[in-house]
Amino acid sequence: MKYPRLGVNIDHVATLRQQRGEFYPEVSRAADICLASGADQITIHLREDRRHIQDRDVPDTHNECRKFKRPLNFEMGCSDEMVQIACNQKPEWVCLVPEKRAERTTEGGLDVVDPNNYLRVKNACETIKKKSPNTKISLFVEANPEVLKRCLTLNADAVEIHTGEYAKDFLNKKDLSSHLKMYREGRTIIKAQGWGYHAGHGLTLESLETLLSERQFEEYNIGHWIIGEALFFGLSDVVKKMLTLMNKYPLEA
Repeated sequence: MKYPRLGVNIDHVATLRQQRGEFYPEVSRAADICLASGADQITIHLREDRRHIQDRDVPDTHNECRKFKRPLNFEMGCSDEMVQIACNQKPEWVCLVPEKRAERTTEGGLDVVDPNNYLRVKNACETIKKKSPNTKISLFVEANPEVLKRCLTLNADAVEIHTGEYAKDFLNKKDLSSHLKMYREGRTIIKAQGWGYHAGHGLTLESLETLLSERQFEEYNIGHWIIGEALFFGLSDVVKKMLTLMNKYPLEA
């Protein structure tokens, strides 16, 4: 039986650390706890402004992933600097995301329709594939048919659908049918080429269950809610609770 994978994003452990500029709480320790508790991978986002994850966290976290024989999912913008770091570190996965200095968090998916943005993403993919051929690439995008079809012309392996608007509508008890319809249609487009179909952003235990019941996505990357709940219940217990829920919804063959 195949079940959806859980990637735990531990960026906000670093957010807490950077508020005081201390060495604690240690990001690598959070990775260790999540992986020991059954998480399938660790996700970190090294932003250009270094607001949370720092350069040293990348090899430290990757070492923890290697210890557990689990992937590191390295979120990054398409800048030359980040591409070079990815090529040097050679993570198992890279997730290319849009990045704006003024945003609190990633606000939407990559624009691969605009020719200039498309070229930047294309160049980033080709450089990473050339210099780190074992690294797989996912593209963080909206579930828009035009966008998804453009993604399939790039040298990548998966898309990660931005679920932020869905998550907001879930919390506000709005109708979710349009989101779910888009996700179903998106899966048809993406799986026709054999790519991975992942999801993430803004999800909680409750909003995750609705998506799990649809059995569309094979991987979820979740961070902010997990780290927030960990303040009250502990990181290991929250990860295990989420995995218990996910294991109630095996993927269809």
